[in-house]
Amino acid sequence: MQQQKSKKILIYFFLLLVVSSINNIFSINKNDLINEIELNSLVEKYLIFKRYPSTLDIKIEKTKFLAKINKNGQIFYLGSNRKFTKNDFLNNQLPYIFGNPDLIEFFSIKEIIDKSKISYSEIKNLYFFPSKRWDLELKNNTIIKLPNDNTNLALNLAIEFLYDNEFINNKIIDARIENQIILDD
Repeated sequence: MQQQKSKKILIYFFLLLVVSSINNIFSINKNDLINEIELNSLVEKYLIFKRYPSTLDIKIEKTKFLAKINKNGQIFYLGSNRKFTKNDFLNNQLPYIFGNPDLIEFFSIKEIIDKSKISYSEIKNLYFFPSKRWDLELKNNTIIKLPNDNTNLALNLAIEFLYDNEFINNKIIDARIENQIILDD
């Protein structure tokens, strides 16, 4: 709850700085205002509406943080707005990304996960390899090794084994080979 409050205060403070130097609603340069808002990594969506003669309504939706990642020795949060936010607070609920994926690669695997039978909230860590493939470590410490190609199919096949009571004690589900699952406990 404290985190949400401090983020709201940060956004309100940001808007106060942007708007405080404006004396007249007619003198506002809309492009300057848009640029200032878009520079803020916490903003997902916004709507600006001028209500004449003296009111400027700005509605802002905060981005949703999806993961943590180490960039140049510092921890950043990756938001759903595809922007990095410096880690100024502790959130151990988010998965950590190991490796150095491009944003498009992360959002591609995120979309595959969202379309699969596994919940993104079950993921503890994501491992990205230079070969452009992913491993998923779940909160129950099971690792799912995914291939470069047909990742959708491989993930759904691995999930069938994950939830099968006969294979509940397996800690590694290797789906890298097409049409084959290798289990290791």
